Amino acid sequence: MNHYSILMQFLRERSTFLEDISNRKRIEQKIFALLVCSSIFFAIYGAIIGSFHGGLQMFSSAIKLPSLYLLTLLICLPALFFFDVVLGSKHSLGQYLVLLLASISLISVMLFGFAPITLFFRLSIDDYNFFTLLNVAVFTVTGLIGVNFFYRSMIFLNNKQEEQREKSRIILKSWLVLYGFVGSQLGWTLRPFFGSPGKSFELFRDIESNFYIQIVKMFFGLFGFN
Repeated sequence: MNHYSILMQFLRERSTFLEDISNRKRIEQKIFALLVCSSIFFAIYGAIIGSFHGGLQMFSSAIKLPSLYLLTLLICLPALFFFDVVLGSKHSLGQYLVLLLASISLISVMLFGFAPITLFFRLSIDDYNFFTLLNVAVFTVTGLIGVNFFYRSMIFLNNKQEEQREKSRIILKSWLVLYGFVGSQLGWTLRPFFGSPGKSFELFRDIESNFYIQIVKMFFGLFGFN
């Protein structure tokens, strides 16, 4: 079974996919396939948003966007795994990893679906603030859908272990909030993804302020408020 087939099985037969994970079937194969497929889709979308600034930014963003999601996963995964182990979880690290990769694969597929729309606005509207806020909205919507899938998948696995049903939900919800904060701030740290108009190419920028303050500033800037 090739990488794309595993991704399509996940998208079309999620109950079977989750049963396989619960029974620890072909975990390593699924991890590798989802990693490859999600990285490709993220890279394509990254190149589109980087095209606002030109060739070097396209290449940089095509690398940095998949790196953003994978680094967020690697930073946050140990906290979830070891907290659940302390609470009595019997799940393996591979099961957590494949579920997280499945959730970011779902995000990558949806971003790939949004790619023609994003490209249309990129070519038809030359407004940096609008294009950035449009993509923040796209990333937010797709991220929430991916997080919801991961939450429901973990509930499915925990229901197989009756003692895990209640006590792990609070930990899981708290971890998802942490995951969102880490991801958004890491994205701010790895910027630029779009590249500011009128400025030369930068691989990274100096760390300043934070993601949320900048989004508020850009929102008001869109309506002419400085």
